[in-house]
Amino acid sequence: MAAGVRQGPTRSDRGSAARKVGRRAEVIAALWLMAKGYRILGFRLATPLGEIDLLAKRGKVLAVVEVKQRTTIDDALDAVKPTQRERLRRAATHLAAHRAGLRDLVVRLDLIAVAPGRPPRHLPDAWSGA
Repeated sequence: MAAGVRQGPTRSDRGSAARKVGRRAEVIAALWLMAKGYRILGFRLATPLGEIDLLAKRGKVLAVVEVKQRTTIDDALDAVKPTQRERLRRAATHLAAHRAGLRDLVVRLDLIAVAPGRPPRHLPDAWSGA
């Protein structure tokens, strides 16, 4: 092998692959929510306080959804740490306060865990006790 020549995927290749997997998991999660009667309002919404993977509405509930894909459902559930939950909570509050039509809705933080070969697992109000 020539000096300075790398073999295998680069860091940016791995990042790109991870983004692709993440987008695919978000599409799966959105389809799952739609099948449950939710209307998808947005994907990957950036706020000054953090990004929201999915925003969905059903009735008077505004579901702010974090999507995690891992090799197992349990790994996906464990992937959201307290600091990320707090960032999601702040982003949800900011978004609901600053977007017309969302102020009167009940904001709920949900998690959808995606694992290969398994149906998604939707946890409404995932961190109510945390």
